[in-house]
Amino acid sequence: MKTKNKKRSFLVSLILSLGVVMSANAADWKKPLIPVTEDFTLPNGLRVVLSEDHSVPVAALAIVYDVGSRNEEKGRSGFAHLFEHMMFEGSENVGKTEHFSYVESAGGSLNASTHNDFTNYYEKLPSNQIELALWLESDRMRSLKVTEENFKNQLETVKEEKRSRIDNQPYTPAALRFEELLFDNWSNAHPVIGSFEDLEASSVEDVRKFFKTYYAPDNAVMAIVGDFDAKQMHGLVEKYFASIPKQSRPPLPSVDEPLQTKPKYEKVEDHHAQLPAFWFGWKGPGRREPDSYAMGILEKILSSGDSSRLYQRMVKGDQVALRADAGLDERRGPSAFEGFVIYKPGHSAEQVRDIVWEEIDKVKKEPVSEKEIEKAKNQILRGLFAAGSSSSLQRCLGRAEMLAEYTLFFGDPKLVDADLDAYLKVTAEDVKRVANKYFTREGITVVDVQPVPAKAEAEAEAPVLQHK
Repeated sequence: MKTKNKKRSFLVSLILSLGVVMSANAADWKKPLIPVTEDFTLPNGLRVVLSEDHSVPVAALAIVYDVGSRNEEKGRSGFAHLFEHMMFEGSENVGKTEHFSYVESAGGSLNASTHNDFTNYYEKLPSNQIELALWLESDRMRSLKVTEENFKNQLETVKEEKRSRIDNQPYTPAALRFEELLFDNWSNAHPVIGSFEDLEASSVEDVRKFFKTYYAPDNAVMAIVGDFDAKQMHGLVEKYFASIPKQSRPPLPSVDEPLQTKPKYEKVEDHHAQLPAFWFGWKGPGRREPDSYAMGILEKILSSGDSSRLYQRMVKGDQVALRADAGLDERRGPSAFEGFVIYKPGHSAEQVRDIVWEEIDKVKKEPVSEKEIEKAKNQILRGLFAAGSSSSLQRCLGRAEMLAEYTLFFGDPKLVDADLDAYLKVTAEDVKRVANKYFTREGITVVDVQPVPAKAEAEAEAPVLQHK
């Protein structure tokens, strides 16, 4: 029976990865999607989820801290992202950048990322080396070196990251401005990269306070998935983490957003853009809110792949755009439905936006086809089961990250099954209802991107010569 289920799971993955359409209702999978071997909480508040998988000799550890840019205070933006960098600057028993060398020398990989509502870290290693990840993560949770030198060093690193990945990239500064304009609540609106003025005005004591507040065991969840014995792993977790003191849980930020009653608009000049473009979007339902599942299906119908509605109409059909995308930035609390269009010369932004509105109005007036619904559901299944997907459940790391996030965000590591069921129950009427609820004329936010040619920029900066 187990062999049959394994073959079926592989077949589903293979079919979906090859892009072959199959009925979402006919797709069968073994439940729970991620078996939980043990789920326990240490006395210091660290919650740990273990999932044994002996199929390959690999294990992954994911630890998620309940801190993102939304937790920052005005005047202290950028701390969450700064700490993603600071966490690799050394601790009591680990030197600066040695975290990388330890893991990579053991044949593993690692990374971290900062988001609006969480910060995550991971290590993936041969299973006989997974204890190394426990030691490394516990050492920096217990004794991160928050020094003036490390703070200043990483501040310069963040500055360079902003210059190279944001300031000097076409359309990216406008994307940040779009989110600032879209949301009214500062906790939701300000960018994860933060403000250099805020960071430079901070002291190392501010940094230490932030670390003590948010990088505590009772403000984190750790998930470990792979080839190990759960009883033995439980003992190792206690060995490395149980003596780390807990802290007072920080207050949760308010992420409430007022109802938008009139459209928002702004124009941004871009010295790196070659073609005009615009960002557009609406506030959307938070992650796991009832409307979020239909919104996820709608996102794929509008903008997932070359057969999506925006691509077919704007790029292939009317040929007014080189790119027409949309995506759902899911968060706890209000999410953001964001669209981005690069359009061809000879067309105005207003003309191209009219075409976008025509496509939006279609999904608001007429139910989408069952074929489109089925394709969107298959794309969600593919994201979970196909080997090449970043969130693939075939990867122990994908499973570890998913377990940690669901446990931290919603208190239940098994909700991935409920979410998948909810997506597969979405109907065409659900999609139509959600489109009408959120995609309103008064609720839209638009940021036009106006390229500034190099010649015009040079002329603007040239000194004015006075003739006598």
